[in-house]
Amino acid sequence: MDLLDWHRGRLSARRLSVLLAHLPRDGAVARALHDEAAEWSVTDHLLATVADHLAVANWMFATVNRDEDTEPLEYPEPLRRPGAGPEGESGAADDGAQGAASGAAAPAGDAAGPSAAELIRFFS
Repeated sequence: MDLLDWHRGRLSARRLSVLLAHLPRDGAVARALHDEAAEWSVTDHLLATVADHLAVANWMFATVNRDEDTEPLEYPEPLRRPGAGPEGESGAADDGAQGAASGAAAPAGDAAGPSAAELIRFFS
C-alpha cells in the first residue's frame, strides 16, 4: 500500500482512517508515539499490580510474624512501569495504569511503611 494514493485520490480518507485505527499496538508507529509504554498491554499492567500487592502482603506477613529483636524489614519496591522515572515517578507516557498500582506503594508520609505494632492492631 502506498500512502501517496491518498494524495492521488485512489485511497479514500475513510479507508486511510480505518487503516490507521487498526495498526497493531506493538507496531513501529505505536512505539514511536508512546515509547516503551506501547510494549505493555493491560494484562501486563494488571500482572505487575498483582505482583506488587503480593510483595506487600508477604512483607506484611513477615513483619507481623518476625521476632521483636530483629530489625524491621524493608518495604518492597513496586515494579517499574513504562513511562516511570528511575524512582517510580510517572512520566508523560503513562496512560493511567500506573494509578491502579499506586495502592502497592508505601504510605505517603512514611517511606518505611507501617510498623509491626500498627499491622497487628489493624489485623486484630
